[in-house]
Amino acid sequence: MSTFSKEAGAALIEHALSLDCIHCGLCLHTCPTYQLTGNESASPRGRIHLMRAEAEGRIEPDHGFEEAMDSCLLCLRCESVCPAGVSFESMMEDCRDGLDSVRPKGWLVRVVRRIGFGHILPSRRGIRLALGALKLAQVLGLTRVASTLLGARGRALGSLPPVPPRAERQPLNLAAPTPGSESSQAWLMEGCVMPELFGRVNRASATVLAAAGVHCRTHAEHTCCGALHAHNGDLTGARELARSTIIAFESSARIPVVINSAGCGSHMKEYPRLFSDDPEWLERARAFSSRVVDFTEFLAAPERLNPLKSRLGPSQSGTLAFDDPCHLCHGQGVRSAPRTLLASIPGAEVVELEDPEACCGSAGIHSMLRPEDSSALLAEKLEDLERSGAQTLVTANPGCHMQWAGGLTQANSPKQVQHIAEVLAQALKPNAS
Repeated sequence: MSTFSKEAGAALIEHALSLDCIHCGLCLHTCPTYQLTGNESASPRGRIHLMRAEAEGRIEPDHGFEEAMDSCLLCLRCESVCPAGVSFESMMEDCRDGLDSVRPKGWLVRVVRRIGFGHILPSRRGIRLALGALKLAQVLGLTRVASTLLGARGRALGSLPPVPPRAERQPLNLAAPTPGSESSQAWLMEGCVMPELFGRVNRASATVLAAAGVHCRTHAEHTCCGALHAHNGDLTGARELARSTIIAFESSARIPVVINSAGCGSHMKEYPRLFSDDPEWLERARAFSSRVVDFTEFLAAPERLNPLKSRLGPSQSGTLAFDDPCHLCHGQGVRSAPRTLLASIPGAEVVELEDPEACCGSAGIHSMLRPEDSSALLAEKLEDLERSGAQTLVTANPGCHMQWAGGLTQANSPKQVQHIAEVLAQALKPNAS
């Protein structure tokens, strides 16, 4: 007989949320892990059933329960098709956070998480040191050795994009805004890994925003929004980073916060959920989240799109295909804005993938934790891209960017991956910005 108490189980999720699921099964055909395995426990409906049973004290959170929760990519495609409006992301984050208490990971995982989540991601210096070490390993060929010796995880490590030269790994250095209306200004959040791996994307974003008549501000001291913490069962760390993010940007309460990383933007728009039991921070979180806007969503507004269009020339990237990052289309409901921007480039040939809203398998650190599943999902996306005839895969999220770039490199494909900000920046006429 189980000795696991109902009270202990109820701590993992809010039981009432699990009752929203009507078990219709529409999520089954959109869930990547269910499609890979065919197992009900690897579907949103199955996971909710397990969470409900655990919350009611009918089952214990054993290894099988933990595996079902850990295998989810949190791509949120199930939320897009759910007729009952189930808050699946909220339940999954709460469940993973609770599991970390009742089923602690092994000592090595705990050490790695403590270093990664506690010391590297929240610190600009920590990120710089970590990626400097990765660059050294790449230069010495150690990542190639890892690809050979460590199996799938080694191959995932070896497929990471080359860390750019130090000269490219610099934060934005923007001039102070000129006096004028706050409506022509925006914060451009640089992110945690973006300055180190995709500094060119941040620079392209600032250039394109300037061409649209927007002066960007940056906050050099801010580093991480806490998205990876929340998705991986560290809600305490996520709240700490949410507070520091809110504090960093709330002094200019009327200026929008533009995000060129879909996963980060989706998480920051959901900050109020982290503070449902803290009235003071709940109000501050709501005020901040109301200002968060995706880069494409912000630019597609007519008052910025029209000036930008007058400054765009022909595309330099060949035939384009936009692949919707999960946390842009499913998390934020932003679908038309990226396509509106690409269509505004004179003469640009834009084609649609057959299934642009399917997950590429990146899912934060999922590609490192479960490389076989991640590679299987990416293989389908690579075939989709090949059938489309596009020469450039366009994305709006760094995790997807790395996943696609690694897959194309391993496939020896001549196709390239670009952030939509890069595509737009390259299409700007000389002196447009």
